[in-house]
Amino acid sequence: MKVFQIGAAGGVGRPLARLLTAGGDTVSGMYRAPGQVDAVRETGATPVVGDLVAETVDELAAKLAGHDAVVFSAGAHGTGPDQTTLIDGRGLEKAADAAARAGVSTFVLVSVFPDAGRDRETNEGFEHYMRVKKTADVYLSGTDLDWLIVRPGTLRDGGGTGRVNAGLAVEYGDVQRENVAAFIAAALHQPALRRVIVELTDGDTPVADAAAHLAAGGGAWS
Repeated sequence: MKVFQIGAAGGVGRPLARLLTAGGDTVSGMYRAPGQVDAVRETGATPVVGDLVAETVDELAAKLAGHDAVVFSAGAHGTGPDQTTLIDGRGLEKAADAAARAGVSTFVLVSVFPDAGRDRETNEGFEHYMRVKKTADVYLSGTDLDWLIVRPGTLRDGGGTGRVNAGLAVEYGDVQRENVAAFIAAALHQPALRRVIVELTDGDTPVADAAAHLAAGGGAWS
């Protein structure tokens, strides 16, 4: 596959690019800050400079043209509500519109588990983030794209095991970013696993088995 990553320099984007390129896929990784280019290149992806906020839908579509799939894992990462709206919200909408315009039907969005962060006192910035992410899910699910929305639990940076608990609804828990990346890499190669929302935590099932099970119409499998 030819995969275009938006958020390629992030904690999910980098391990995902490594897995895809190691498996023989071709990856284009979009980055904005000049200091990110080496982080993208070292994964095996081809760096593509871009600005999700500043660029138009047509400009994004020109970058996406010729690819088979888009993976959107970009985020504002706590830089404020305005940036959350522009990147996690409007940025996702622009990217989905650009994919449709470019004829790239497969679109994977890394979203958020509804229970994330509920074990602590939250603030308005966090609540705004959760509202924006839900609105983004609603927007993508209303398109004609072959979308897949992945809702990971609380993201962690420990080493990935390649084993997850994945389903249409699973109990809340933590998940390693590398496990999220591994699941997406497997899901991209399951064409039947589309137009569905998958909740994801660390678990005991190999990611390839979990993706195949869901593609076959199965429920949660831990």
